[in-house]
Amino acid sequence: MGEKDITEKTLEAYNDVFADIINVLLFNGKQTVKENELEDAIVRYHYKADKGKLHEMERDTAKYWKDSNIRIACIGYENQTAPDTDAPLRGAAYDGSEYRRQMLADYEKITDADGIKKVIKKRKPRYPVITLFLYFGYKKQWDKPLELHGCLDIPEELKPYVNNYKINLFEIAYLTEEQVSLFKSDFRIVADYFVQMRKNNHYVAKPETIKHVHELLELMSVLTDDRRFMDVCGVIEKEDVNMCEVLDQIENRGIEQGIKQGMEQGIGIGMDIIIKLSNILVSAGRIDDLKRAETDRPFLEELIQELLPEEK
Repeated sequence: MGEKDITEKTLEAYNDVFADIINVLLFNGKQTVKENELEDAIVRYHYKADKGKLHEMERDTAKYWKDSNIRIACIGYENQTAPDTDAPLRGAAYDGSEYRRQMLADYEKITDADGIKKVIKKRKPRYPVITLFLYFGYKKQWDKPLELHGCLDIPEELKPYVNNYKINLFEIAYLTEEQVSLFKSDFRIVADYFVQMRKNNHYVAKPETIKHVHELLELMSVLTDDRRFMDVCGVIEKEDVNMCEVLDQIENRGIEQGIKQGMEQGIGIGMDIIIKLSNILVSAGRIDDLKRAETDRPFLEELIQELLPEEK
């Protein structure tokens, strides 16, 4: 995955989106988790290694889910755009760090009546930790280990003694249309995009309003490795925006870039051809081809031959 600005709130960090994902993936759409029952959890974990040097690992999103005022679970998300052999190792590390945090919370520093500082231990309730791996690949299904044993080279005689941690993997692009329809937050737009790309290799937007516009486009930009989702964010001025309008903006900017590229590549490819080609590619959902054509002259000519042979 690409880098993300940790100073900005991500789409999945909003309580309505976080609860929505949990309710659909774990409870089949039943509204079990409420927005007001969630509070932000610490997503950075520190540990010492290399002769005491402090290291840090960070998970994507995590929250405490409370029933009334009692913590009953810490649930975290990890976004994956490609299968990862070490996913079970990472999941075990995240969960283990959170359980360690619970144990360390037992120790409190106090000052007694005589002004003496000391540490006391009082065991607090323990609560379960759940990590969900959300896989957004649509060109192929996950083909890496789902269990810790698949990541390790274990002598057969030791296998019974090595705990086999298993990750909770959800392949978003392989959800059914019925499952996608259960989402009530902006995540439905994200899931619908990847399901359509997997099934049809192109995306047809629906006119549903985006609530968290900047965060959704940022997530789409990271998951698709297409900066244009973020580029259009700055030119969208109205609040009630849907993906149809977002794609219109991408198309317009693509046409502008195509015209500029055509001019830079010199005579031989007219502006009208560049505009026609950009329109065809965007309408067909071939955004990657349009992006490549901006810098690859031979590929641009191949596309013209394929889609506009009468212009050659």
